[in-house]
Amino acid sequence: MDKFLLDERLARDSDLLVHLGLCELRLINDSRWPWLVLVPKRPGVSEVFDLTPLDQAVLTFEQNTVAAALKSATGATKINVAAIGNIVRQLHVHVIARKEGDANWPGPVWGHGTAVPYGEDERRTFQQKILEAIHS
Repeated sequence: MDKFLLDERLARDSDLLVHLGLCELRLINDSRWPWLVLVPKRPGVSEVFDLTPLDQAVLTFEQNTVAAALKSATGATKINVAAIGNIVRQLHVHVIARKEGDANWPGPVWGHGTAVPYGEDERRTFQQKILEAIHS
C-alpha cells in the first residue's frame, strides 16, 4: 500500500494546523486572507471522485465544518471553497474567507500580488481561533 505524502508545494506554502479524520487542515502562509486547505490523507488521489464514497462524505463534512468555523472566526462576508489543482495535482480543497475591501476583492486570490507571511504570534493566534471555532 502506498503511503500518504504531502505535495512539496503544499508543504512549502502552508503550515499544519490539525489532523482531522480524513484530512490535514493546513494554513496557507499568506496573511492577506484567512486561507485554509484541506488535504485528504490518501495516496495518489487527485480528484474527489478518486475517493471512496465514504471518504467523499467525510470530505464534505470536514469542508463544511471548516468553512463554518472560518466564517465564525473571521466574520467573513463570503467563504470560497474550491478544489483547483492544475499545478498541484494532489487533491486539496481551498477554504478562503473573503471580506469586501480585502486584497483584490472581489477578484480571485490566486496570482494576486506577493504573499505576506504570518508572523509567529499572528499565526499562533489565528490557529487557536480556528481550532476553538471547529470544536465549538
